[in-house]
Amino acid sequence: MSPSPSASPAASYAERLALPWWLWLGGLVAAGLLATEVWMGAPGVRAWLPFAVLLPATVAGLWWLGRIRVAVRDGELRVDDARLPARFVADVVPLDAAGRREVLGVGADPLAFVVQRPWIPGAVQVVLDDPADPTPFWVVSARRPVELAEALLAARDAARTSPTGRA
Repeated sequence: MSPSPSASPAASYAERLALPWWLWLGGLVAAGLLATEVWMGAPGVRAWLPFAVLLPATVAGLWWLGRIRVAVRDGELRVDDARLPARFVADVVPLDAAGRREVLGVGADPLAFVVQRPWIPGAVQVVLDDPADPTPFWVVSARRPVELAEALLAARDAARTSPTGRA
C-alpha cells in the first residue's frame, strides 16, 4: 500500500479490527441452533420469534465487536474515539502474540490504555512521554504491527520537526 503523492508518510496507516469469517460463521451457527431449539419446543408465534430476534441480534453483536478502527492520521493515533497526539509518543514497539501476552500478562500495568482483540495476534505498545498523563503506555491490536509502528514513528518525527510542534 503506497501513499498517494499528496499524502504524507505520517498518514499511511488505517485498519478496522473486524472479526474473521470463521467467528461470523460460528456466531451465526450458534444463534441458529439456539433458535431451532426454541422453535422445536414452542408452537405458534413463539416458533418463529427466536429466529426474528436471535439472528439479527447476533449480527448486530458481531458487527459491534468488529467496529474498532485504528489509524494514524493528522499527526495522531486514532483508536475508535480515543486520540493520542504523536508528539507524546516516546517509542513504539511492534508485538507478536507472545509479546502481547507478556505485556498484558500477570505483571501488566493497570494504568495502561488497552484495546485488545483476541482474534488479532499482533499489537503495538506505544510508550508515552507526557508528564501530565498517568497512562504509561497504550497497547493496541493490529494486524500489521510493524507498519503501524512505522507510521506512528513517522508522525511523531514530523510533529517534532514542525515549527509549531504539531503535525
